[in-house]
Amino acid sequence: MTLASNLRENKAVYAVAGAGDFAVEKLREVPGQVDRYRGQVRETVDRYRGEVSRYQERVDAKDLPGAAVAYATHFGTRASEIIDELAERGRKVVNREAVEVAEITEADAKPAPKARTTQPRRTTGTTGATRRTTAKK
Repeated sequence: MTLASNLRENKAVYAVAGAGDFAVEKLREVPGQVDRYRGQVRETVDRYRGEVSRYQERVDAKDLPGAAVAYATHFGTRASEIIDELAERGRKVVNREAVEVAEITEADAKPAPKARTTQPRRTTGTTGATRRTTAKK
């Protein structure tokens, strides 16, 4: 198998391509979100400062291991789903780019129209028959 075919069949390559495409999409949204969330952050911090102290009193240490296992299991499942989603997105990106490259390559590979070459003319005698030379070669 060639390197290109190995890469085309590799889920990790598609996941990386999908992650890159997703990152670009989200980075384009950042400037608008920064302006929108600037005021909300201050309000949220003030509201949750009081609530944190209330929750610290309610947490029981013996519940933490079970909660950690539940979170880890959920995280593993969700991570697998995200990788599958990124791989699918990456397949679309790679295939779209492959089509564009193929179109460009195809356009470059088309041979230029061949110029017509002139063939030597045969001379004909008065009777219309072709002249032949009798010289030895």
